[in-house]
Amino acid sequence: MRLSRAAAGVLGTAAVALPLIAAPAQATAAPAVQVAKVYYDSPGVDRRSNSSLNGEYVVIKNVTRTTRKIGGWIVHDETGYKYRFPAGTVIKGGESITIRTGSGRSGTSTHYWGRKQYVWNNDADTATLRSNTGKLLDSCSHDSTRRDYVIC
Repeated sequence: MRLSRAAAGVLGTAAVALPLIAAPAQATAAPAVQVAKVYYDSPGVDRRSNSSLNGEYVVIKNVTRTTRKIGGWIVHDETGYKYRFPAGTVIKGGESITIRTGSGRSGTSTHYWGRKQYVWNNDADTATLRSNTGKLLDSCSHDSTRRDYVIC
């Protein structure tokens, strides 16, 4: 069976276009390192004691099996308070780092912001994670309709 040039052109166009139309939309991949939890309202009365400040924290989790270099990465709130991970900081696959608002001795799994005032607003706020180049990696928002923390 022979087709006219016009019919062959239409069929050829349809054959090329059909796969493009039928292809499923690709889902955005989850970030390798994520904001996992924000404990925005420390237990007890807010008196700015170091223990109360350290009761407020954010957890950053590496959800992959690969160690990630996160030195220079920033966690910040909506107001603009920023915590920058020190140069050389790594987070192993499957592990988390907790950033506490107050003072203490930082180690592998816990870092201290060293602030004298609270960071996370109790009524509503967003914890944002950015790379050392400023690229948005992940964020997690909360409002006061939930408990004193949010699991992202």
